[in-house]
Amino acid sequence: MSEPTPTAATPTRDTPRPLRAALCIAVLAGAVAVPFYLEGFWLQAGLFAMSAAIGAIGINLLTGATGQLSLGHAFFLAVGAYSYVFLSSDLGLPTPLAAVAAVIVAGMSGGLFSPIAGRLKGAYLGIATLALIFVGQHILFNAEPVTGGFNGRPVPPMELFGFVFADTPELVVLNVPFGSLERLWFLGIALLAGAAVFARGVLRGRPGLAMNTIRDHEIAAGVMGVPVARYRAGVFVLSSMYGGLAGVLVALVFQQVVPDYFGMLLSLDYLAMIVIGGLGSVAGAVVGAAFVSLLPQLLTRYSDALPLVAEPGSGGVSPAETARILYGAAVVAVVLFLPGGLAGLATRLGRVRLKELRWAKSAPAPASRR
Repeated sequence: MSEPTPTAATPTRDTPRPLRAALCIAVLAGAVAVPFYLEGFWLQAGLFAMSAAIGAIGINLLTGATGQLSLGHAFFLAVGAYSYVFLSSDLGLPTPLAAVAAVIVAGMSGGLFSPIAGRLKGAYLGIATLALIFVGQHILFNAEPVTGGFNGRPVPPMELFGFVFADTPELVVLNVPFGSLERLWFLGIALLAGAAVFARGVLRGRPGLAMNTIRDHEIAAGVMGVPVARYRAGVFVLSSMYGGLAGVLVALVFQQVVPDYFGMLLSLDYLAMIVIGGLGSVAGAVVGAAFVSLLPQLLTRYSDALPLVAEPGSGGVSPAETARILYGAAVVAVVLFLPGGLAGLATRLGRVRLKELRWAKSAPAPASRR
């Protein structure tokens, strides 16, 4: 029996691919053009969003795709950031090599914890990973020769093949001066694109199928021969490496690493990112990271023009507090009304629009009146 021939009325997976390719090209072109038109505030906000997106992709692989709750993601960002500073400044490694080594060190830190991650699940793993935050904060504040203590340490700029991602030497492109933010913008795009493509490949391949099976039916996964503990431990290490890469990027953007940034609130922000954006989705992690990381900065910038939002230090509701209130409201709204997050909502709207277009193409033309 021959297979049915796809028509405009029967949806296929191949139909929207040109649209997705065109959308990706448009987004990439727009991202490349951003440094030529936007000021430093927006570039810095965008770079923080990129670093948050990389970290969110990692925690989404662990929590969204595998169903493992982690409250210690900020610890691995701190490991990546401080390892980059130590390896490049104290040991004198070339900055690209120091960045790669920092990601590996973050993965090794996750590997030391992976035996626990492979055997615990749910709230038990969340409580266990919470200990990493307290241990990390204690080390960061007290190991002053390595971490700089409360004041932190300056971050050496990245230098790749003689090109320095800093304000000097002076660089002008199309009559636009390119400082550190403009140069780091393209590095951030490359890192985020590589992280997203790799995670997408993992989720669409056999490892992703095994991870989703462990999340949904752990006993069935074990019966089918999936090494559950090994997969959990491996995904935890991979998520740690994503956190380390995000820490390296945020250190390069901030140009100073301080212990206060890598606290409990940062880990909670990452959980809010993947819930708001969409669990188990790479696009959802990116969308959620943009929402959570950009919101407080926008509220701070426009606090004087927004009602009920006071400027920092004025005694009212600060932009950071307002942002966290909005996070909570967004998480509740997503859990109740949008199980797939913002990315799932966009996907459903796109499918509805695509069905409308197919129906319009397949509908018979109206008969002409004589």
